[in-house]
Amino acid sequence: MLTQPLIVIPVLVGLIVLLLIKGGVENMFRIMGNLTIKLIIGVLLLFFINIFGAQFDIHIPINAPTAIISGVLGVPGIIGLFIINQFVL
Repeated sequence: MLTQPLIVIPVLVGLIVLLLIKGGVENMFRIMGNLTIKLIIGVLLLFFINIFGAQFDIHIPINAPTAIISGVLGVPGIIGLFIINQFVL
């Protein structure tokens, strides 16, 4: 009683493709979730820097590029934004 390879091979290929798609989607949602959390943290950091920096005349505008830079790069990104704001603009 031999199994026909014409049935087994497509089933195995289908299972492999299904596992690759499932893993790829989960990984994509995990990465998007992490980036969203970092973006929110970046906006909050900019907000608090603007509140506490008002005493020292420090203001970094909160918009999409600055939020992404501060969220992804963290404190070095905020320092870079401050330097660009003070010395370049």
